[in-house]
Amino acid sequence: MLDKLQSMFKIPELRQRILFTVGIFIIFRLGSFIPIPGVDVGAIARSTLFQTGAFGLMNIFAGGALRRMSVFSLGVMPYISASIILQLLTVAVPQLEELSKQGEEGRRKITQYARFLTLPVASIQGIALCYWIQSINNGAFVTTQGFSFLFPGILTLITGTMLLTWLGEKITERGIGNGISLIIFAGIVAQVRPSIGNVLRLTQAGQLAPFIIFLFAVISILITASVVIVYQAERRIPIRYARRIVGRRAYGGQTTYLPIRIGGVGVIAIIFAISVLLLPSTVARFINHPIAQMVAGWFSPGSFIYYTLYALAVIFFTFFYTAVVFNPVEVSNNMRRYGGFIPGLRPGRPTAEHITQVLTRVTFVGALFFAFIAIAPMLLNQRLMYNSFPFGGTSILIAVGVALDTAQQLESHLLMRHYKGFIKGKMK
Repeated sequence: MLDKLQSMFKIPELRQRILFTVGIFIIFRLGSFIPIPGVDVGAIARSTLFQTGAFGLMNIFAGGALRRMSVFSLGVMPYISASIILQLLTVAVPQLEELSKQGEEGRRKITQYARFLTLPVASIQGIALCYWIQSINNGAFVTTQGFSFLFPGILTLITGTMLLTWLGEKITERGIGNGISLIIFAGIVAQVRPSIGNVLRLTQAGQLAPFIIFLFAVISILITASVVIVYQAERRIPIRYARRIVGRRAYGGQTTYLPIRIGGVGVIAIIFAISVLLLPSTVARFINHPIAQMVAGWFSPGSFIYYTLYALAVIFFTFFYTAVVFNPVEVSNNMRRYGGFIPGLRPGRPTAEHITQVLTRVTFVGALFFAFIAIAPMLLNQRLMYNSFPFGGTSILIAVGVALDTAQQLESHLLMRHYKGFIKGKMK
């Protein structure tokens, strides 16, 4: 591990990518401490407005920016909501479905559409948030009222979200890993230290027993280890390629496999599920009506309805996104085109049906695991820690998944550099 860390900073290109990503993280953290104009930061910090429930979870993803009402309070959630809308429309709109099949160029256009759609989504959320903050306790959390607060506040929130989305795309382009996922990862990790400090204060006050903390820590480590194992696990379908003679060379004749990862879409499914589930609770809290407040309670973390719908949403988006990114018919056609076949099965439709069957079983196991991990730590936190530690299975799944994906990209850069050096040495 130490050798790999040293090798990463010895390679100029990789070192620049890492430093660029770290620089974006610093900008993100600095922006999360700059409040929007017209808010009373001290009054918001003293309240429990954004510490529990749906807003507490959104605050974790925003790296604490929502609790401080900073320029990055909305985080990248509007972009994720826009991406979900486009992914759903891809199934219903033939033009978008055709774009998704055009490879990198099509994905680039869909990403551009998601960027355009982020603006109206961020505008709606920014307007709702500013109006809501202004209406609480007759304006106790703002220093100015009316247009002088709403216009600069809404404009700042929208600008912060668009800037953060652009920074995430720059990480993907010039840094390491998926930029949007890394920004969410940075927000989650940034809340670890304050949460540990809160637990220590409660322990010193006698509200939490040391044994309970030790037990919760052991369970968290076991859950994290199981998440790593499932993310790395894969079902391998054996494939053989027929031997072909082209000119004086022989091609094929080897045996390989088609890997189907159990946790292939885990991070995306979790992010999509939590984004959709937070929407009813967030909207309901902006409406000052008993029915709306009742709906907000149903969809807030801690209620039975929330846990049930969360599990179903994770399972749905796991299957949905798997169907979007993996087409068994296309895989079967590519295998047949290059002379590949699964032993015991004919190329074409039988191969596609077999891949579909295996994919469905693997995805079902992964979906159940993700649903269990998303809910179990929250229940343990509620029963053992009395919600003093705000991290649940969602945070663990996202943090571990993003960390593993980033580590794999770093490994790919190291291997590519090694191969280049080897070829260059042979050419000399």
